[in-house]
Amino acid sequence: QVQLVESGGGLMQAAGSLRLSCVVSGCTFRRYTMAWFRQAPGKGREFVAAVNWSSSSPLYADSVRGRFTISRDNALNTLYLQMNALKPEDTAVYYCAARSGGSSWLRIDYDFWGQGTQVTVSS
Repeated sequence: QVQLVESGGGLMQAAGSLRLSCVVSGCTFRRYTMAWFRQAPGKGREFVAAVNWSSSSPLYADSVRGRFTISRDNALNTLYLQMNALKPEDTAVYYCAARSGGSSWLRIDYDFWGQGTQVTVSS
């Protein structure tokens, strides 16, 4: 059974930084493309960033490019999201997701999801 468990969320002031982690079990992690999505109150779940098995050519949403960095450690079965220069509009529940194909920004392409971790950015 594939399990994804996020951690690292919390309350942060604008311009601050947070690092999210997602530990994956029950599958061969290095074979999966991994991604972060987020869902703000009253809005749909939106793509944030994705990275393939080799960490080449990561994808980013325009809203986070230059501020967020996605990375992975295949030895630790862990995905990360370093979030810098946080803005109030980054407030959302952040989810990690996994798929067996290449990088994609489409929610429907991902097969496995975590339960999410709350990130709240105050102004």
